[in-house]
Amino acid sequence: MQPIQGLHHITAFAADPQRNVDFYHHVLGQRLVKTTVNFDDPGTYHFYYGDNVGSPGTIMTFFPWPMARRGSLGNGEVGASAYTIRPESLVYWQQRLADFDVPTSEVETRFGQAVLPFQDPDGMPLELIVSEEPTTFEVWAEGPIPAEHALRGFHGVTLWLADYQATGELLTEQMGYRFVGQESNRYRYQGGANALGKYIDILVDPNRPLGRVGAGSVHHIAFRTQTDEEQLDYQRLLSQVGFGVTPVRDRQYFHSIYFRSPGGVLFEVATDAPGFAVDEPVAELGRHLKLPPWLEPNREKIEAVLPKFERREVISA
Repeated sequence: MQPIQGLHHITAFAADPQRNVDFYHHVLGQRLVKTTVNFDDPGTYHFYYGDNVGSPGTIMTFFPWPMARRGSLGNGEVGASAYTIRPESLVYWQQRLADFDVPTSEVETRFGQAVLPFQDPDGMPLELIVSEEPTTFEVWAEGPIPAEHALRGFHGVTLWLADYQATGELLTEQMGYRFVGQESNRYRYQGGANALGKYIDILVDPNRPLGRVGAGSVHHIAFRTQTDEEQLDYQRLLSQVGFGVTPVRDRQYFHSIYFRSPGGVLFEVATDAPGFAVDEPVAELGRHLKLPPWLEPNREKIEAVLPKFERREVISA
């Protein structure tokens, strides 16, 4: 069975839809590749941001709930989501974030790489990690960021847990990750050699309280499988070792299974296919509200309750 290559997407909660679009689409220069709804709660948007085509390993998604209270970060959650940038882009991003009044923390060094921490408008921790490792993604040429400074997909995530061992064993024994290093109470695991989002860090603090989910919280992280058959292999394997894995769910742009990791973080295994161009051409991605066939008969009612937002013109560098 093919080992997990890396992350497919990260899904989080936000509050204001307009503020979310303005930040990820305009400030960070991620293309809004799909505007749809939460299939389980169609009165809520589901925004997908990524590279030009929404390549697996670049996709950050949000459920924006206008009345959502802010979450409280703690154990059992994703403590930070990280994008990759090139070495020559660090100063550019420090200046761009400052230009948009986005506070940043001091640059850290982690496993020999520079890390720039900051937060999105809902307080969700983000990081830009400098790396010279090769990545494969498609630059959004019409976006506001020069190609040489564009975010290069995910570097990975940091999980905040009380202990690393059980989740580490899941990653290495069932999902094909390798343990590659430790710095103090941070443990690093690596997926496919040239994959996007291939790093999972576990930051251990047994005295840290549990998190409280809300705006600014990550709901789940999704790992990448290339085919439906490969996904079914993981479904069988994970079930055999005692994880309560869901049936396959049709998410229109990929197929998904879910299970709760030992540390409490919700994991998903998602397929690459069929991708975001299945219901609109690449040139039109994200510009129209797309609904799955089973919700299309309710379009008028759904559009009536969704809050309005504008994509606006992108803000150039």
